[in-house]
Amino acid sequence: MKLRLIASLACAVVALPTLAADVTYRKEVAPMMQKYCAECHSEKAGAPSMADFNLDQEKYKKEKVGPRSDTYEHLLQLVNGKSTGAFMRRLDDGTSPHSGGKPGNMYKYLCEKDNKDNNAECAANLQVLKAWVGEGGWNLNRMSARGDVPALTKEQMDKVQVKY
Repeated sequence: MKLRLIASLACAVVALPTLAADVTYRKEVAPMMQKYCAECHSEKAGAPSMADFNLDQEKYKKEKVGPRSDTYEHLLQLVNGKSTGAFMRRLDDGTSPHSGGKPGNMYKYLCEKDNKDNNAECAANLQVLKAWVGEGGWNLNRMSARGDVPALTKEQMDKVQVKY
């Protein structure tokens, strides 16, 4: 019994780096974004580009659409572009530094609405996204410091590894 537990734990530890190396936008992230986010963050939903969203955020918030994240290029704007960190802040589970222990406003959408085990599904999907972003790349900082949150450093940006 103990041997099986040790073997299972060893496999899990070995699988984590493998997961990180294997997660790509095409295979894991795009289907997840389609399933959980397209209703409000796609061209079909009337979602704007990040640049257009920034021009009139109040309008889009009233329409209940956010910036597009239905293509690799649009998603990169949120992950590692001018609006870097936006993706991470919205989807974070509240355990990252500078989150104040509060999950992002979109974390709850990382799982099926009627799933009784929501937290496990949300947490699993978040781990896939974190693996896609890359070890050390999941960061809630912005390009410029705001309040107690420091600006994103070049070293932090260099850790973002979002494979297509």
